[in-house]
Amino acid sequence: MADHSNSRSLTIMGCSIPEKAQLHLAMLALQFGYAGFHVVSRAALNMGISKVVYPVYRNILALLLLSPFAYFLEKKDRPPMTWSFMIQFFLLAAVGITANQGFYLLGLDNTSPTFASAIQNCVPAVTFLMATILRIEQANIKRKDGIAKVLGTLLCVAGASVITLYKGQVIYSPTPSLETIRPPVLLHLGDANGKNWSLGCIFLIGHCLSWAAWLVLQAPILKKYPARLSVTTYQCVFGIIQFLVIAGFIERNMDAWLIHDGAELFTVFYAGVVASGIAFAVQIWCIDRGGPVFVAVYQPVQTLVVAITSSVALGEEFYLGGIIGAVLIIAGLYLVLWGKSEEKKLSIMLQKPTIQHTTASDNHIIKSSHLAQPLLLSSSHSNDAA
Repeated sequence: MADHSNSRSLTIMGCSIPEKAQLHLAMLALQFGYAGFHVVSRAALNMGISKVVYPVYRNILALLLLSPFAYFLEKKDRPPMTWSFMIQFFLLAAVGITANQGFYLLGLDNTSPTFASAIQNCVPAVTFLMATILRIEQANIKRKDGIAKVLGTLLCVAGASVITLYKGQVIYSPTPSLETIRPPVLLHLGDANGKNWSLGCIFLIGHCLSWAAWLVLQAPILKKYPARLSVTTYQCVFGIIQFLVIAGFIERNMDAWLIHDGAELFTVFYAGVVASGIAFAVQIWCIDRGGPVFVAVYQPVQTLVVAITSSVALGEEFYLGGIIGAVLIIAGLYLVLWGKSEEKKLSIMLQKPTIQHTTASDNHIIKSSHLAQPLLLSSSHSNDAA
């Protein structure tokens, strides 16, 4: 597998953007896309779109968008398909697409977009825990980097929770008043009246567990199969098949498969192209380059984006809770990223003595005998050939 170095950069209009900056920009853009998806999905459910048909169309659009790029761009990087890879992709689809999207829609139908966005902020903590258990991520609480990562994750979750649960006094009040500029249609995108809120919470917890597991399990698979777009494409294929099997049992009304107007078409298009096709490709690239915890820790930013967007675009008042939550989220992100940076520096420092020792040994051999070097090289080459 190719070495993924942070030194890689992207040049746009003569400006070089380091890979680390690319990762941060990609994750911020991803959160904006997902923030809109909460509202769009709730609108789709309110229109009466089937909770099984909706993800089928969503993943079909994602497949149509990703498959050409996966086929042509990853011809050289794509390893041969084996039964082992096929089973792994099937399981990834079951966890990251079928369970993840299914639980989300069931939970959203019984709660609200704001609550769904807020509860997703437990994903970083769950991902960090899973990655630590599987030893994909290290968390040595005896060192400052381990303490920073643990504390930062908790601060991110706490900050997003404060934004959602605590208002406080009004810091910013737009003019004209909120009631005169808020579009009436958005009044139907809040709480789900007549639904089972407790059951919705259980479904959303299942969604968060599935999402966290998907983030963690992808990391080792990408090391063995370093074709990111192809991995996502295979998952979409298996996800569609799994949802179609489910639909065969619970959605036999043919009218449910019809798109009735432009509004329904827009919700399906947004879910398939933005929240699946583009988001999957960006997210899997970030997992490969930055790791699952790096991706998950940006999840609380989504709640912050929802709060800011609602204030600017919809004229909602901005409360003290939003300011406090934003500070906690930024502090948490800084701590986690700083902890990962310090951990990497420490790892490099621990490797240096070994390199210096090897170099010193080699110099000693060379000085001791002029015949030693070619004999050792010959032996090394013969071992490689064997």
